[in-house]
Amino acid sequence: MAWTERQHRLLAAMGLRLLSPPAAEGTSPAQLPVAEPAPAPVAPRAVTAADVAVSAAVPAAADRRAPPPPADAPGAGPGSAAAALSALGWPELREAVAACRACGLCERRTQTVFGVGSPQAQWMVVGEAPGEQEDREGEPFVGAAGQLLDRMLAALQLTRAQEPGTPPERQVYIANTLKCRPPGNRNPAPDELAQCEPFLVRQIELLKPRIILAMGRFAVQALLRSDEPIGRLRGRVHRYQGVPLVVTYHPAYLLRNLPEKAKAWDDLCLAAEVFERPPAG
Repeated sequence: MAWTERQHRLLAAMGLRLLSPPAAEGTSPAQLPVAEPAPAPVAPRAVTAADVAVSAAVPAAADRRAPPPPADAPGAGPGSAAAALSALGWPELREAVAACRACGLCERRTQTVFGVGSPQAQWMVVGEAPGEQEDREGEPFVGAAGQLLDRMLAALQLTRAQEPGTPPERQVYIANTLKCRPPGNRNPAPDELAQCEPFLVRQIELLKPRIILAMGRFAVQALLRSDEPIGRLRGRVHRYQGVPLVVTYHPAYLLRNLPEKAKAWDDLCLAAEVFERPPAG
């Protein structure tokens, strides 16, 4: 797929230049093209997602060597960054995530964790942040927590695997609120969540899921803008941009609190019930 002039300007604003065409959706992280940093200007500073959004609007004839506007400039912020990403398809979005250096998490990551599953999936699971194994493998929900999640999904005849012949209503796409691992698996910082949010927003826009399952406190906060405990939010149907959303516990939490597994199963059954309802209107 050829990159548009606007997408080239986006990469230029991020201080990157493309070395090879974007990979097709489903390509493994090891096969992704590499984005090489462009020569740094004098006294460089970290480019934020907000800078990308503002710089993307600069006409092609403008001098791109000029430093980007400050993050607190009018119109800058995660909202304008989401607008800048709104033209990207799956391959371009994956590459934009891999090239992102908008916050300090990029300094210590092994690789970014974009997401996994079919882009035609009708179910979406949103988790919190990658852990050590996710950072190493480039896929969300691996290790013990991932195995538990897979068993939970299999109980509803759902899968993250892109197997030929599996109908979209049985396929799940999994993504995290953060695409890079916080050091030591610490909690995500508010500014890290804000910088990464536009990527998740675009993933949801592209996927157009029929149901979203938000797993864990930070996933819930990112999608519902609520500080209420999960125990108060679960058991009912919420909405994200018109999409039904069900709240449940993160599998890592369930491994430490086995009695809560019954509640998580109730949440999955609620999500399945909502999924089977005919669309409103």
